[in-house]
Amino acid sequence: MPSKNIKKMIRTLLEKMRFVSLLLLTAVFININAALRNFLRGRSKDGNLGMLLSHKEHKWLPKEQWFIQTLDHFNPIDTRVWKQRYFQNTEYYKPGGPMFLLIGGEGTATAKWMVEGQWIEYAKQFEAMCFQLEHRFYGKSHPTADMSVKNLIYLNSEQALADIAYFIESINEIYKVLDNIKWIVFGGSYPGSLAAWMRVKYPHLVHGAVSSSAPVLAQVDFQQYYVIVENSLKEYSEACVDVIAAANKQFHMMLHHPIGQQGIVKKFNLCDPIDSGYTKRVDISNLYETIVSNFAGIVQYNKDNRNNSRMANLTIDDACNILMNKKIGIPIDRLAYISNMILNASKEKCLDFRYDKMIHELRDVTWDSEGAEGGRQWIYQTCTEFGFFQTSTARPNLFSEMFPVEFFIQQCIDIFGPRYNIDLLNNAVKRTNTLYGALKLEVNNVVFVHGSVDPWHALGITTSLTPEATAIYINGTAHCANMYPSTEHDLPQLKAAKVQVGRIIYQWLKN
Repeated sequence: MPSKNIKKMIRTLLEKMRFVSLLLLTAVFININAALRNFLRGRSKDGNLGMLLSHKEHKWLPKEQWFIQTLDHFNPIDTRVWKQRYFQNTEYYKPGGPMFLLIGGEGTATAKWMVEGQWIEYAKQFEAMCFQLEHRFYGKSHPTADMSVKNLIYLNSEQALADIAYFIESINEIYKVLDNIKWIVFGGSYPGSLAAWMRVKYPHLVHGAVSSSAPVLAQVDFQQYYVIVENSLKEYSEACVDVIAAANKQFHMMLHHPIGQQGIVKKFNLCDPIDSGYTKRVDISNLYETIVSNFAGIVQYNKDNRNNSRMANLTIDDACNILMNKKIGIPIDRLAYISNMILNASKEKCLDFRYDKMIHELRDVTWDSEGAEGGRQWIYQTCTEFGFFQTSTARPNLFSEMFPVEFFIQQCIDIFGPRYNIDLLNNAVKRTNTLYGALKLEVNNVVFVHGSVDPWHALGITTSLTPEATAIYINGTAHCANMYPSTEHDLPQLKAAKVQVGRIIYQWLKN
C-alpha cells in the first residue's frame, strides 16, 4: 500500500499533468483562433469593400437602427422575423431629393461610410437622404441562432435582394407624404453585383444603380484572377515578376529537403514545423496559397485610399521595390520579407498554415467565433452560389500549381459536408448566371465601374451594354477605387470617372 508521501506525490504529479494539458489545450485554441488569414478567397477580413478608416475627424456619426425583417421571403407560410441593422443620415437631405442606399456585403456595416466616401459627395450634390443596410448573416445582422448549415440556407443573394426590397418598401411607407421617391443604390464588389441585380429584379423600387467592381459572372474556376495579378505586377516591372518566379522555384526546391524545410519555417515565421510525417499536401497547398494571396491583396487594393493597415499599406510599387532589392537577400528572402511585413501589420505572432486548424475554425457555427466576422459565411456563398475560386493553375511557374480548383472544392466539403461537392457547385453557378443574366444583363439605369488593376474586373461588365447601361473602365485603378474618399494623389482618369458617374446620376434623377 503506498505511503502518504507517495500518495501526495502522485496527486501532485496528476495536478501538474492536468495543468500542462490545460496549457496545451489553451495553446491549441489560441493557434486555431489565429488560423484565419486577413485575405481569404479574394476577400478582406473586413469585407471586400473594407472598413473605411476616416481621413478626417467627424463630430457626429449616425447610430445603428434595427429593421424587422422577414427570415424567408420565398415561403409565405414562414412568418419568422429577425432584426436587421441599418444606418440613416438625413443631414444632406432636402425635400424633393432622392433616397440613396449603400448596400452592405460580406462584412460589417460601419457608420463611417455614412459621412465619408464618394457616394456621400453625390448625396451632398443631389441633397439625398442616405441609408446603409447591413447584409443578412454579416456584422450584427444575425437572422438565426447560429451559422449551422441548416440555417445558412437562408444566406444567399436572392434573400439579400428581397431584404433590400422590403426595406425600401418600408421606408417608402414612412415617407409616403413625399411624391415620386427615387432610390439610387450603391455597392462595391459583391454588393456592386447586388446593386445591378436590384435593377434587374426590382426595377419598380430602384430607379438607378451604381455598380462598382462587381463580379456579375459566377464562375467555379476563376483562373483569370492570378493572370491579372501577374499583369498588374508586370506593368510596374517585368523584373518584379521574374523575382517572384525565382522565389517560387527556390521555395519548391527547399520543400523537398529537411534542411530546406527548416529554412522555410524560419524565413516565413511559420507557427509549426514542416514535417514529412505530419504535414499533409493540403497544408502545403494552404501555405502556398497564403503566401501568394499576399500579392493578390496588394494588387487588388493598390492605392485605393482606404488605408489598409492589415496589408501594411503596401502598394505594387512598394512590393516590387522590395522584391528587386538584392540587399535583402536571395529571391525567397525578399518574398519572406513581404510576408512578414504583412504578418506584423496584422499583429500575428506567426504564420499559421495548418489546413485542419483553418477548417476547424470555419466549422464553428457560433456568432462569437473568429469565422463569424464573415469568413464562414462568404465561403458558404462561394460554395453554393458563385465559385470565384482563385486558382493558381493558369500561372503555375509564377504562383505554383499547388492550389487548383479541387483544393477549394475540398474546403467546401470539409467545412459544410459531403454534399457540397463539385456537382452541387456547377449547378449552383449555372443557376446564379441564369437568374441574373451573367454578363448579358437586360437592364437600364445602371453604371458599371471597374479598374484595370483589379483582378475582379474579369468577371464584370467593362464594356457598355447599351447607352442606358454604361460601363466605365478606369485604367490604373484597383478594387472599388471610385468609392473611396478622394485624395490629391488620385489619377486624372479616376477623378474623371467620379465626375462621369455624377453626371449619369443627374440624368437618372432628371428623368
